[in-house]
Amino acid sequence: MSSGNSRVKTLAITGATGFVGSATLDAALTQGFAVRALTRRDQPAHECVTWVKGTLEDTDALGSMVDGADAVIHIAGLTNTPDPAEFETANVAGTANVIAAMEGTRAKRLVFVSSLSAREPALSQYGASKHRAEQLVAESGLDWTTVRPPAVYGPRDVDIFELFRSAKLGLVPLPPGGGTSLIHVTDLAELLVALATRRRLKVVYEPDDGRQGGWSHKEMAQAIGRAVGRRSVFAPNLPAGLLGLAAGLDRMVRGDRAKLTADRVGYMCHPNWIARFDRAVPKDIWEPKIESEAGLKATADWYKREGWL
Repeated sequence: MSSGNSRVKTLAITGATGFVGSATLDAALTQGFAVRALTRRDQPAHECVTWVKGTLEDTDALGSMVDGADAVIHIAGLTNTPDPAEFETANVAGTANVIAAMEGTRAKRLVFVSSLSAREPALSQYGASKHRAEQLVAESGLDWTTVRPPAVYGPRDVDIFELFRSAKLGLVPLPPGGGTSLIHVTDLAELLVALATRRRLKVVYEPDDGRQGGWSHKEMAQAIGRAVGRRSVFAPNLPAGLLGLAAGLDRMVRGDRAKLTADRVGYMCHPNWIARFDRAVPKDIWEPKIESEAGLKATADWYKREGWL
């Protein structure tokens, strides 16, 4: 594998108003890049950010976003929905539109944010959509790198926050036995910006927090418990059938805002969402800086300050 640095001055970012995207925008600006970013809604003006109004379905907006950019970081996508058919539109067609917009421009470098769920596309429609999007990226004529983050946590996250809230109550229901890797959103953002400045890296990376072998579900639950100030939490492993019933209940209670869906249950019950060592990012490109025990504690403190916990 060959690689090299390049003088990237302007980054185009999709999803820059979301959890991972906003952290990536911050990282890019901190490092002195100008940014062109896609947004659905009006955003505060920033001298180094050109906001482009539009969506992944808006080919004109995508063209405006990539025009003049040296590299593109494609983060935008759908992670949860009551209608799994929407994954195809957002994650597959949306990625195809980004690729098409880049054709014929100077923006030939694409960093695509996928998911570990793409390793097992048969388990969920979300994972299947990310797998198909990865294929589109690999088959494009672009200079690409795909990143499959594990569970991403940090301030402003609303998904893993559910575990923090449960831990505060002393009970963290878990899927069947297994393990996962973690990564702090700031570390992930730093990686995405670093990859945007590299060339000839047609490879799929699976980054993590540096913890060899990842975290068992119970270890993660106890670590989150410590982060919120509990010496221990009750963390039972629930069978897939019971989680399915819980998903139905969540839909009844929260409707379209339900966090636990049948599609999520499909991949949650897989025993191994641990980043693979043979897909690790070379240390000369990036290394994680935030150890997860400390990162979880800082995240819990943020939730408390903001009144979430």
